[in-house]
Amino acid sequence: MHEMAIAEGILDIALDYAQKNGAARIERIGLLLGELSGVETDALSLCFSSLTADTIAADAVLTWERVPLTGRCHDCGREQHIRPQDCLCPHCGGGMEIIGGREMRVDFIEME
Repeated sequence: MHEMAIAEGILDIALDYAQKNGAARIERIGLLLGELSGVETDALSLCFSSLTADTIAADAVLTWERVPLTGRCHDCGREQHIRPQDCLCPHCGGGMEIIGGREMRVDFIEME
């Protein structure tokens, strides 16, 4: 399950940031998860909560915002929500470039 490795990475980032800023407790961690990130959020939450016991993030809440898959047409320049199978622009038939929706990153960490 790759969610365990992702949860470990998130916790490492949060603990490192908390240590550098002298925090005693991590309260909330916000993630940006793209539509194509492949992250199963229920599994991620379970993995994260199992890793945080006995850490300053023991009671931390893990939240996320889903980022829609978006593309830009190489010909007409339109940017729009697309489906993974959309290779051609529905407006002009030009090739589509994915510009958003693959994100998987820590957006913010709330701590005290």
